[in-house]
Amino acid sequence: MRSLPVSVEVMGEGPLHIAAEIFAPAQLASPPVALVCLPGGGMNRRYYDLQADDNSFSFARQMTARGFIVVVLEHLGVGDSSRPEDSYALTADRITQANADATAALLLQLREGALLPQFGALPGLRSIGVGHSMGAMFTITQQAEHRQHAGIAVLGFSTRGLPEYVSPKVIELAKEPTLIRAQLADRARKMFVADYPEIKPSPAANSIFAGSKADPRGVEAIKAARAPLLPVPAFFSMVPNNVGPEAAQVSVPVFIGVGDKDMVGPPHVVPAAFTASQDVTLYIQPGAGHSHFLFASRSQLFQRLADWSRTVLAHLDEV
Repeated sequence: MRSLPVSVEVMGEGPLHIAAEIFAPAQLASPPVALVCLPGGGMNRRYYDLQADDNSFSFARQMTARGFIVVVLEHLGVGDSSRPEDSYALTADRITQANADATAALLLQLREGALLPQFGALPGLRSIGVGHSMGAMFTITQQAEHRQHAGIAVLGFSTRGLPEYVSPKVIELAKEPTLIRAQLADRARKMFVADYPEIKPSPAANSIFAGSKADPRGVEAIKAARAPLLPVPAFFSMVPNNVGPEAAQVSVPVFIGVGDKDMVGPPHVVPAAFTASQDVTLYIQPGAGHSHFLFASRSQLFQRLADWSRTVLAHLDEV
């Protein structure tokens, strides 16, 4: 685990840092690619390295076996990253900036050869941003604002939000992005009340993360990845057209991965948000719920994402 200082400030707190974990392949494929991964709401960085009796549930180990470098960040307030006392101070803007700071530092170290010296300097290294659920929301905002990646993979997320979980007033306010964004912290506090709220184990919660077809070994493994929610971003992710303006600014290739039993709404509507990208791929993972890595078809998702990443980079080299 590495600790990276970030420029974000929160009143009453000292310097903040982001925790990151780096997974290196035994043999680095060419051209070199780093997958920079962000976990979703209620998850820590272990979501990308689920431990069971084999490595088939671990995104990080499956992708390093395919020659990728995998970098997993933990948002501020989660896991080993700094945890400000007031979780409502962790707005989407602050989380995005902190993740961008950490991403820039890690990519620089990788390109200079300081982070994985066994591979030497990697000046031609490019990155793909990977996010699941709320982490996908942050991958979108980070790319829109900082343009750090050659492409992004959006897993289990759509800009439709979760309108069934918010009030009619919020749905009405969401028609004016400036109005709803100004009220996010206040409305999140009314919904969650506590700092760093947790999703309690329940049949409803289990159905959100897994579902009846999830592999029991994966369901057990994901327990170690559970973390408190960041209330303001969690609320924001439920708002209709949450990061629609940012998605419309993403001009790099986009891979959209959703389970056929996911909670993103009609899957074929999801790509429409990325109006500036000329290369949008939709993959619907068969038999999968929201936590894609828990299902038997996970190997198909891993291979499909690996193939897409290579194809995208090869196309960029041709241009």
